[in-house]
Amino acid sequence: MKLVYGIKERPRAGQLAAFALQQLLAIMAATIVVPMIVGNGMSPAAALLGAGVGTLVYILFTRAKSPVFLGSSFAFLDSMVAAFAGAATISVGYLGLIIGAILAGLVYVIIAIVVKFAGVHWISRLMPPVVIGPTVAIIGLSLAGSAVGDLTSGGLKVNNVSVASPLIAVLCGLVALGVTIACSTYGKRMTKLIPFVLGILAGYMLASVFSIIGYAADVDALKVIDYSALKNCFDPVTFTSFFDLPDFTFVEAMGGFDGFSASYFATIFAAYVPVAFVVFTEHIADHKNLSSIIGKDLLEDPGLTRTLLGDGIGSMAGAFFGGCPNTTYGESIACVAITRNASVYSIIAAACGAVVLAFFSPFVAFVESIPSCVMGGVCMALYGFIAVSGLKMLNGIDLGLNRNLFVVSVILIAGVGGLTLTFGAVTIRTTACALILGILVNLMMRKAPKEEEDTDEESDENKTQA
Repeated sequence: MKLVYGIKERPRAGQLAAFALQQLLAIMAATIVVPMIVGNGMSPAAALLGAGVGTLVYILFTRAKSPVFLGSSFAFLDSMVAAFAGAATISVGYLGLIIGAILAGLVYVIIAIVVKFAGVHWISRLMPPVVIGPTVAIIGLSLAGSAVGDLTSGGLKVNNVSVASPLIAVLCGLVALGVTIACSTYGKRMTKLIPFVLGILAGYMLASVFSIIGYAADVDALKVIDYSALKNCFDPVTFTSFFDLPDFTFVEAMGGFDGFSASYFATIFAAYVPVAFVVFTEHIADHKNLSSIIGKDLLEDPGLTRTLLGDGIGSMAGAFFGGCPNTTYGESIACVAITRNASVYSIIAAACGAVVLAFFSPFVAFVESIPSCVMGGVCMALYGFIAVSGLKMLNGIDLGLNRNLFVVSVILIAGVGGLTLTFGAVTIRTTACALILGILVNLMMRKAPKEEEDTDEESDENKTQA
């Protein structure tokens, strides 16, 4: 892919701000929704700050050579829930979040040390393009249901059910998608580089028109946007709510040491460590995908050791502030692919912006008010590009050969079918299941007889008989 901005190229200040905003909008909805799902008073603003800090740590360890943003990891959702469920008090639960993230990060550190001495060539042999390509595609395809589900729902919910008309929601989402596609395809230079910002704003404006009419006429079907978060930021008496200090995890965890126990530590260990090994496979897939987009093997330079250290220690830092372990985001990679902007300065600016904006309540509230249907429309393009970038890795691979066809087929069906495996408190999610199964099939087929040779032998026999 021909890049508009290379990794080390720095856009002008105005462009840089727009690129950073685009990255933030692409990753923010998912980043702040993780603590909202876990509940127990976790702060979305603190998770946003943790993602920014974690990304800066990652950039530091990778020597600013890998342009990707780290956000809250969905893979650890069950682990985080288990941390609170097994805790005697909420403060112990918050302490468990930090300890769990440290344990998961240490898994990455240990693997990084192994890679340092063993090299990365064994990974290429274990996970060649025929395995990684469809696995990356599954990362995008597995999110298809989420994108479509968001597309058909509005922002205002009563008893956790959207009251807006699904047709109105779909219209707003498709407008966001259409503007994104139009800007990326027909727009001028700058417009092409920020299609997601323009798409989200277009969808938000249309949703606002419907919502204003809906609130004025008291018609629930038109209430696409829930403005309650924004209303809470504008206190008519004081403006102290404009700048709030997020509820940091480490502050909440201070009172949890008294209730901490060995049995609770075992619970945290069982909840986090196995998942970290699973997420490692997704780390490989994400960096292989990003490497194919930017035309540079990140597993060689800056090296898998550095990306693992950045991801692992970045997760520790992120959880220290926001409670959520971080991971590289496919949405961020898709932004690089669609806009062809691989400038690491955009990622650095986005990370700094996340840290600053976490203290600015109106911005966080605005992001929370973006209706899910608008994000769903934009995510149809984001997730689709992840899937397509994975399939592009299969270029040059002969799928007419059984040893390739079976590997790709098994990964796609396991991924699209949603295969998951549960062992006690540990759940191996779809992408990891598909990848592990693909690796096993690839190893099994490695010693299969070469089909080209079989064909030649049959031809020789026919000639002899003739």
